[in-house]
Amino acid sequence: MYLWFEDVWDRGHLPLAVCFLAFIVTFATTRLITRLIRTGRGPFKNNVSASGVHVHHAVPGVFLMVVGAFAALAVDLHSPWSIIAGLFVGIGTALVLDEFALILHLDDVYWSDKGRVSFEIVMLAVAVLGLMLIGANPLGFLDEEAEPVSVISVLITLGLHAAFLVTCLLKGKYRMALLGIFLPPVALIGAIRLAKPGSWWARRWYSPKRLRRTQARSAKYAARWGAMMKSAGDAVAGKPTSPEVSDETGESRAGASP
Repeated sequence: MYLWFEDVWDRGHLPLAVCFLAFIVTFATTRLITRLIRTGRGPFKNNVSASGVHVHHAVPGVFLMVVGAFAALAVDLHSPWSIIAGLFVGIGTALVLDEFALILHLDDVYWSDKGRVSFEIVMLAVAVLGLMLIGANPLGFLDEEAEPVSVISVLITLGLHAAFLVTCLLKGKYRMALLGIFLPPVALIGAIRLAKPGSWWARRWYSPKRLRRTQARSAKYAARWGAMMKSAGDAVAGKPTSPEVSDETGESRAGASP
């Protein structure tokens, strides 16, 4: 473990490692607390101020993100303060992304089906942070220690990579596009494979026969992996509550979050 931290420190990745660990621990702790609040167990309460304003945990998250980002820009990379900055950014980012669905919909959808997007974004963030921590760099070929490369080869490489990423986005493969930034083969695979049925690419370029083919493939994928992924998400993030279910006051419980 010591050698691992020493290697991370030598590469200047210790603040990133602290950010990564703080992100995971904060998200797990936040979900645990919100699930306890939801079931009415533990010392935590779904508190609302006297004015009726509910302060979501994304609010302190934004504050911590801003403080951490400013501190990271102001201190030296190998300064102990950079580790504190990484800690603040990791905690703040986890708190904000845990309520990403609320920000996206401008509605308290924390425990609804729409709120599941927060969990998906958090998992993507974990993947991206992990790739960065192990040294994944889409522009690694421009490293000063690497062999010199020509301007033409750089432009061709960047152009192809960008084309694959844009194609993934047009085909509705947003996760593959994000991961493809760090892993170019992922972007290539996403660009080659069939587009999602509701994507711009499918509506613009696919014939009725090809559209039926991608719809069938999407249904097959959902049948094979959908239930498994939903169960995994329910186990980690909590099972969504139908927005129609109300408590004795007639107010929806689907969006209740701390």
